[in-house]
Order: sequence, then C-alpha cells, then structure tokens
Amino acid sequence: MSLQAERLKRINPSMTVAINIKANALRAEGKDVLVLAAGEPDFDTPINIRNAAKKAMDEGKTRYVPGKGTSDLQTAIINKFKRDNNISYSKEEIMVGVGGKHIIYNAMMATLNPNDEVIIPAPFWVSYPDIVLLAEGKPIIVQCSSDQNFKITPSQLEKNISNKTKWLMLNSPSNPTGAIYSNQELKEISKVLLKFPNIFILTDDIYEKIIYDDFNFSTLASVEPKLKNRILTMNGVSKAYCMTGWRLGYCGGPKEIIAGMNKIQSQSTTSTSSISMAAAVEALNGNQEFIKEHNLEFKNRRDLVVEKLNQIEGIKCNKPPGAFYVYPSCEGIIGRKTPSGKIINSDEDLMNFLLESQGVAGVHGAAFGLSPYFRLSYATNEKTLIEACRRIKVACEDLK
Repeated sequence: MSLQAERLKRINPSMTVAINIKANALRAEGKDVLVLAAGEPDFDTPINIRNAAKKAMDEGKTRYVPGKGTSDLQTAIINKFKRDNNISYSKEEIMVGVGGKHIIYNAMMATLNPNDEVIIPAPFWVSYPDIVLLAEGKPIIVQCSSDQNFKITPSQLEKNISNKTKWLMLNSPSNPTGAIYSNQELKEISKVLLKFPNIFILTDDIYEKIIYDDFNFSTLASVEPKLKNRILTMNGVSKAYCMTGWRLGYCGGPKEIIAGMNKIQSQSTTSTSSISMAAAVEALNGNQEFIKEHNLEFKNRRDLVVEKLNQIEGIKCNKPPGAFYVYPSCEGIIGRKTPSGKIINSDEDLMNFLLESQGVAGVHGAAFGLSPYFRLSYATNEKTLIEACRRIKVACEDLK
C-alpha cells in the first residue's frame, strides 16, 4: 500500500516554484545565476503598510481572527470593489484567503463534482489545471495563440462549452503573457455566457493595477452586471502592494459559493495571519501613489527587455500591456543544435540550455500550456535585465 494518496498522481508540482528552487540552489553552490523566473515585485512593501503591521502587533492584534476576514478588512475590500470596479458586495459576499491561489483552491473544492469541466484559456497560470484536478474536475484547455494576443475568443469559448461545463477561468492582466481583455472583448464574451446560465466565471484580477500605456482595466462583473451572481472576482495584495510573502488574497462573489469556500477553509487553514489582515487594510485604504511610480519603472524595464529580445535571431517578443512578464516565441530556435550536438526540440530544452550554459533562469512555455514560448519576469533591476538579455543572445548565437 502506497503512503501517498492516489490524487497526487493527477497533479504536478508547481513548475514556477520548482524552477526558482533549482536556480536558487545553483546560486547557493556559488554559481552565477540570474533568476527571471519569480512572479513577484522586487520592491519592498511600502512603509505605511509595514507600520500598520507593527502597530497591530504592538496593540496585541495577534489572536485568532474570523477566517473570512476582520470587519475592518471586509469593509476595506467592499470599498475597494466599489471604488475601483463599481461592483457592490455585502460582507456575506466577501472572503479572505491565504493568498490568491488559496481563494481559487477553496472555490474549486467547494463547487466541483467529479468530471465537472473548467474552461481554461492557454497560456494559463501554472496552478489552474492542477487545482481543478485536485478537486476532481476536468480542465478543458483552449489554446490562444499570439495572433489573438493570447486571449480566448467568443467563438472558441462557445465551441468548448458542454453540458458538464461548471466554470470559466479568466486572468487579466495575464500571467504569463501580460495580455489584458478590453471592455469590448469582455462584452463579447458576456454575450456567450448569458446563453449558458449554469456556468460560473472566476476572474483572476491579481495584476489589475499593474498596467501600462493608458490601458483601461475592466472586470467582467462590472462590464455585465447580469452575470454578477455567477462571478467570483478574485484579487489580492501580493502584486500591486509588493506583499507576496504576507499571503493574503480576497474575493467577492455569490453568497452560496462564499459560504462553501468558508466551510472548506474552516477545516484547513482557518484564516491567514491577523497581522497580514491589518496590513491589508492599510494597503487597500492607504496612499496608492507609489503604484504609479512602480508601474513607470516596470514599463521602462518592459520596453528594455522587449527591445533587446527582438534583436535576437529566432526570438519574437510582443509588448505586453500589463503584469511584469514577457512571453516571447522561440519558434525560430527550435531544431537548432547546442555546441555539444544536442537538438533543441522544445522550449523546455531551450530553458535548460540557457540555465546550464549562461546561468539564466526562465520558465518554459509548456508549463503554461502553450509552446514554443518562454516566460521571463522583468521584476528586477535594469542591470540584471541587460545582462540576462546579453547572455540569452550569446546562448542563442551558440546554437547552430
């Protein structure tokens, strides 16, 4: 009898986590590795947020707190949704989890029955399919090419809907591509969803505030209010507020789904940290001006990386309007040989070659469901990005 549960055979470890662990292990061995695989800002958590956490500790706010969030945090989340998205929620429609991933996990565990289908546009964040599989659902992966800016079309969506479809997952701005659905694109998707009243939608808006070029962010529940009672709008403090380690995500959605998610969470983590909740109140209510400063820095880095990657023969890189990743095509590299004679047959082969030969860690596109591409994060300093692009160019020039 195996010690491990059968359900573990359905899933893979998080590839982004695995690559970061490998790269950092190489660094610990003294090797010169530039890590562009991490999905987190390189800026510190703003001082006002850190001070709010310290104040909470000094005031003794270190005890158990309600799993769905303190009253102050629920109010801050409600106000955020109304202020930023023009969506109205009650406290019974709000949930707080241990990061955005936990919100998604709770939602799938609370709603999926065996073989319920979840439509996931690819490229996707690496954990979506595996969370669905853990909950005994069936991921329906829809390939969305660079020609369509990595976004699902209404016709693709309708074609993949069946009588077993339970959820559609939408991530905008996207990890890994930075693609954003426009207001009009969401309206067209809404027209399809209105035809199918039994389908729920999870919108992952975690990169909502990291957008460039005067792009206007829209989320589905505000674009089509008729769908609001079928939408779980997920967000968090990790990306815009540089709080990845604080582990706090939140969502607004139908009371029945929120109640089910709370039931799941009551028998697992119970809640995130009381100190993280206090800090999140300040994040949502406090000064937001630093986000503009961070975005200007991200935009400059994006432009730099896109320009330099497009100078490399065999690589083609779109300019993403949001998040802090690029997702270049390496189709022109596939089939070439390394100096040792190994053929680059896939984007994973290329990423392994970059890490082994030049010490650059990125994530291969297959991990996100669409090849031949790879993801690089530009959430690091300009000096590192310039050197990483130089090394990538050297590696690609070594391929024959």
